[in-house]
Amino acid sequence: MRGKPRAMPLPWRTTLRKFLYIVAFLIVLAIAVLLVLRLYADELTQMALVPDVEFTEQDALADNAYQDPAMWFSRPGKGVNDPARWQPAFSEELSTRAAPEEPEDAQDTPRFAVFFIHPTSFLDNDAWNAPLDHEDSQNRARLMVRGMASAFNRASEIWVPRYRQATYGAFLTDAPEAGRALDAAYADIEQAFDFFIDSVPEDTPIVLAGHSQGGYHVVRLLTERLKGTPLMERVAVAYPVGMPISIETDLPALGLPACATAQQAGCVASWASFAEPAEPGQYLRLYNETPGIDGQSRTDTPIVCVNPLTGSLNGSADAERNLGTLVPDGDLANGELIAGAVPARCDPDTGILLIGDPPDLGQYVLPGNNYHVYDIPLFWRNLQQDVVNRVRAWQQARPS
Repeated sequence: MRGKPRAMPLPWRTTLRKFLYIVAFLIVLAIAVLLVLRLYADELTQMALVPDVEFTEQDALADNAYQDPAMWFSRPGKGVNDPARWQPAFSEELSTRAAPEEPEDAQDTPRFAVFFIHPTSFLDNDAWNAPLDHEDSQNRARLMVRGMASAFNRASEIWVPRYRQATYGAFLTDAPEAGRALDAAYADIEQAFDFFIDSVPEDTPIVLAGHSQGGYHVVRLLTERLKGTPLMERVAVAYPVGMPISIETDLPALGLPACATAQQAGCVASWASFAEPAEPGQYLRLYNETPGIDGQSRTDTPIVCVNPLTGSLNGSADAERNLGTLVPDGDLANGELIAGAVPARCDPDTGILLIGDPPDLGQYVLPGNNYHVYDIPLFWRNLQQDVVNRVRAWQQARPS
């Protein structure tokens, strides 16, 4: 016959009670941390990434700085080590449909020159601008060029300058130092662009492209360097990808319309990618709080959304229209193209580009299902063809 269970000795009961209290405390603490992260994510991000140091004025680069090939990640003459000339292969096993064949007229690709500005790769908060000898940011930038600028590799020339970029935190604050950091970065870009223009034949159409901070500098080049000049006539298309552009307060200042159709040249194409369910709160908050180029409020004004699968403004397309998404490997040094991976539709309410269920592209998805880092890789192959189509349209519109 089983006897009565023995009572647990008092010391053990006390220890167990304390242990359970600790577990309960840790659970409550974890819930509190998650709640704080959810409620104050923006503030914590700013604390971590926005520099708390004084802005230091940079010395101007030498007038002939960009004559040095070392000042370019990509440019003619770089050879097999040029990251922008990388051509990823298709993954036959992972593609949801057969890889598209190379166009019959691939050998007849028109000559054009691309000026590509890489996105932010400097994440430190101990300086407002990246030194050119900052090894980590330069290595990250080179990988970004390989994964993004390579979408333009059918160009006859691709130029990607190194520059003293503003740190990531400069986009998270309206402090005066942030504006000065962006001005300093743009000064390098403008100097590189002048060398690019002097180096490219005068009858060659040009394509301006950039992502994130690079898109910001593309917008400034259009408004401050090209608008109202003969150079604007040479712009076949501009891609300030990942940079929100207000149709009302920004677009008129660019000197180019939004790309309404896939056959249009001399236009602007931009988009910002979110998987569903999308939570674009921070993205829209920063957009609404930043005045437009004309100085007016951008609050609730419509955003340019050119669907990269259709090439049209506010378009929508199923995944079967996606010719190839570049899926990177773990360290971003390589990757494969997957056909039919994601759809895309411009959301009429927010102006963001919705890509359906979250695809597995790696660890760099931002909060809110924000696929900002992958804006170009998501539609790599479509963009490769889109730019060629627009250059052809530019040529056809020129007097013979």
